[in-house]
Amino acid sequence: MKNRIFKSLLLCVAGISFATSVMAQSQSLSGTVLDEGGQPVIGASVKIKGKSQVVVTDIDGKFHINAEPKDVLVISYIGMTTKELPAGQNLRVTLVDDTKTLNDVVVIGYGSVKKKDLSGSVVAIKAEEMNRGAVTSPQELLQGKVPGLYVQPGDGAPGSGSVIRIRGGASLNATNDPLVVIDGIPVSNDAAPGASNALATINPNDIATFTVLKDASATAIYGSRASNGVIIITTKKGSSGKIKVTYNSTFSAKDPYNRVNSLDAAAYRQIINEQYPAGTAIGDEVQKLVGMYPEQSTDWQDAIFQTGLSTDQNVGVSGKAGFLPFRVSLGYNTEKGTLKTAQYDRYTGSINLSPKFFDDHLSVDINVKGTYAKSRFADAGAIGAAAFFDPTKPVHAAEGDIHGFNGYWNWTNDQGQPNTLASVNPLGQLEDKSNKSTTKRSLGNIQLDYKIHGLEDLHANLNLGYDVATSTQNDFVNPGSFNAAKDDVFAGLGQGSYKSRLRRNQVLDFYMNYVKEIEPIKSNINIMAGYSWQHFYYSDLDQGQSNVVDKTQFGDVEGWTYNEGSMRYIRNGSYTSPKENYLVSFYGRLNYDFMNRYLLTATIRRDGSSRFAKSNRWGTFPSGAFAWTISEEKFMENTRSVLSNLKLRVGYGITGQQDFSDYYLYITNYTAGVNPAGQYLGTNLIKPNGYNPDLKWEQTATFNLGLDFGFLNNRINGSIEYYHKKTKDLLNTVSTAAGTNFINQITANVGSMKNEGIEFNINATAVQTRDFRWDVGYNFTWNTSKITKLTAAYNPEYPGIDAGSVSYGSNNTVLQKHQVGEQPSTFWLYQQVYDKDGKPVQNAFVDRNGDGQITEADRYLTGKSPMPKFYMGFSSEFKYKNWDLGFNLRANIGNYVYNAFAADNSTRDNFGGQGMTSNYTDVIYSTGFKLKNATEQRASDLFLENGSFLKMDNVTLGYSFDKLFKVLSGRVSFSVQNVFTITNYSGLDPECFFYDVSSKMQTGIDQNVMPRPRTYTLGLSLNF
Repeated sequence: MKNRIFKSLLLCVAGISFATSVMAQSQSLSGTVLDEGGQPVIGASVKIKGKSQVVVTDIDGKFHINAEPKDVLVISYIGMTTKELPAGQNLRVTLVDDTKTLNDVVVIGYGSVKKKDLSGSVVAIKAEEMNRGAVTSPQELLQGKVPGLYVQPGDGAPGSGSVIRIRGGASLNATNDPLVVIDGIPVSNDAAPGASNALATINPNDIATFTVLKDASATAIYGSRASNGVIIITTKKGSSGKIKVTYNSTFSAKDPYNRVNSLDAAAYRQIINEQYPAGTAIGDEVQKLVGMYPEQSTDWQDAIFQTGLSTDQNVGVSGKAGFLPFRVSLGYNTEKGTLKTAQYDRYTGSINLSPKFFDDHLSVDINVKGTYAKSRFADAGAIGAAAFFDPTKPVHAAEGDIHGFNGYWNWTNDQGQPNTLASVNPLGQLEDKSNKSTTKRSLGNIQLDYKIHGLEDLHANLNLGYDVATSTQNDFVNPGSFNAAKDDVFAGLGQGSYKSRLRRNQVLDFYMNYVKEIEPIKSNINIMAGYSWQHFYYSDLDQGQSNVVDKTQFGDVEGWTYNEGSMRYIRNGSYTSPKENYLVSFYGRLNYDFMNRYLLTATIRRDGSSRFAKSNRWGTFPSGAFAWTISEEKFMENTRSVLSNLKLRVGYGITGQQDFSDYYLYITNYTAGVNPAGQYLGTNLIKPNGYNPDLKWEQTATFNLGLDFGFLNNRINGSIEYYHKKTKDLLNTVSTAAGTNFINQITANVGSMKNEGIEFNINATAVQTRDFRWDVGYNFTWNTSKITKLTAAYNPEYPGIDAGSVSYGSNNTVLQKHQVGEQPSTFWLYQQVYDKDGKPVQNAFVDRNGDGQITEADRYLTGKSPMPKFYMGFSSEFKYKNWDLGFNLRANIGNYVYNAFAADNSTRDNFGGQGMTSNYTDVIYSTGFKLKNATEQRASDLFLENGSFLKMDNVTLGYSFDKLFKVLSGRVSFSVQNVFTITNYSGLDPECFFYDVSSKMQTGIDQNVMPRPRTYTLGLSLNF
């Protein structure tokens, strides 16, 4: 009995203890979260440290959460400093502004500053903010991310590069590419021969940040090469923590879904029967050619395209070994093109060492990057050939068929001899050609920063760097191929070319930097002065060669020399063309910050370029900027809970330009003659080149006015800017008076141009709850350019300068002009005549000058150009627990495209009596043309189209995980690139990838038949 009573008492005590314990574990706590102004913080996250339970504050800033007395609450909100405090009842928590984002260090020219101290137009993009997906070239990381920055993607070929423009172009004949600086090394725009651009050999996975300098205040420190803006790239560095390993992997499939609408065999036969009916001499000939294989039907584009598979594998190791912080990375990228035979393989490696010595007074930063890239280039001409090759002909010739060459069907005469006027079998054109290149590039520097002992505010910085790249390229046709059979020198054997390129860039920069905080007057002063030396060297070898052959087969061949070692004939006239130039500069900058709200920046740079004569060699490029952080004023104190940042910026500066094609144009120089029969100054050994001793710096002056803003502790932030650029002494190609020079056109400083625009961007966390967050970003740019002068003296009769042109067969047709009062590359066309039903009348144009005949005098400037009036980007990312979903949209508005592809293929009358037939595209249905096109028809405004578009560049779904197997964290993802394009343009893509070498501008002339693929990518990132 006693035992029972004792047990019952124990159970009661245990029950009471358990109940008390449960109550202790599950107390309902409440509190309020306020900002520094005493206003409620809505949507703040309240979490128990070490547990998954999370609640958010309501409209009054209040929260309720179940917690134990020993628990620690973690309270956080975007833009505010996170607080941790013991759990308790009726908590009243004040969160203060997190100034970390404003204190982020931004890399600028020759140094860095805090983001809040910027006075110029500078945008910094971190690795986590860059575009995701299958990225081969670094500029793809920036598409649609920065206002004023336009990145036009490559043409879809493996390893293809992009066109980059910052605030439009400032030049006509000099380059419009921005200056690219990689880890302190200003690189040449063609630094990597055999690669698509200067960035193509840089592994995107090694990049830590991009900084885009847009206005003259920010760019003038680079003076001579900064008139088109600057992109500064910093790569990832070693760390002082424990060793970490990262692994990034992608597997991609590229679908060439967008193709030329060629006719199938049935539709083609129908058109042929209508256009060339039997019973006439031409009709009978055409019918015979088309009827050679009555049952044959070939989709030639199917024959040459494929799904392009690629993978990108990267491993990085970083940490500290003893006293030495380091990072090492290896990367491998391989791409199989959507056009058969196209292949790109790139191997990259990088090493960074960043030790410190003498009690951290000497900082050493060593960077070495290496790239080995191999390419097989597919002949893009095969795409046009596939669009028009007769669909009633087979891909492969049957055994014994006289049309067979290495097994590929081609046009011949009745004796089996090749028709030299016919296009090549598209698949044979690819597989019977070997065009391969190898590119090697090494880029590196050592940077020493010494903090002077006893005067620690003074630093001395020395940067020594190099960028060396070599390439070799062999481009040959296969023996026995159709092209080899057409060779009039080595018939059946064929020939090709060998090219060798060397690019070398050396740089030395030394500057002193003094930074001092002056407490009594609440000021910070940052003074820098330095010297820069840079040397560029280029050497090219280009020679024709035969395929390997026994000399006895051909004997002595005029104009060729036989090389016994290589067993090849070498064409006379092979040449090397070494050239070099130097840039020497002195520069200085002052940054002054008074009371954390008044900011002044002044820079000056004096550059000397070896491209100019001594009298014009030096140019001086000053700039100044002022910024007022209005939100730091006392009268703004009561608004800070809403308006967290407000800064006004104004700047003006001058930058220079000397980057044009000829390095020695200012002096009389000569070139070895390549034509044994040619006579130059009485000899066939040398010929004189054109020269202009009066060449001088092209200069661009820029005014910039900007306003930065932030609301709700920078939860919403952005900027709006206006800029105006004026370029004078334009480096331009002009005609020379007869007898005054050795050439009829030469580069001279003639003309001026203005460029202005407005930029706006806004970023916001639109929604934040316990498990869900939605971030959005939008940027908008309006840009316009106008040529204001093209002649030394005012001349209203000046016809302008030819700009973009297109080749129709052997004819070169100018389609654009540079003209005063117009935008650069304004379309210059004939005005199409239409019938009463609104249909175009073939070969009929408006006689604008009324002289009764159609000549070039009847062309007119359309007022339309390839430059978009507006372009914008929109990004959005949703995060739910460990999941994320993001996409990027991009739009151009007001840009025009000349559809030269349609203009050249708009008529049914395409038979030239040359023993072959060719296909049509669906353009013939829209025009209705049935006659031969006149030359003027190919320059008609009928084919000028609005190229405005909206594109979804990419969409990505990802899942992040942490502490897998207690050591792994990472992310898996699936993305699609080139998701869709909305446009009224009738061609393949309104972003036509055509770049006119003479005008150095993207011309908007579309002869493109290379489809940009849609890319599907699986990605995996692991961190150990």
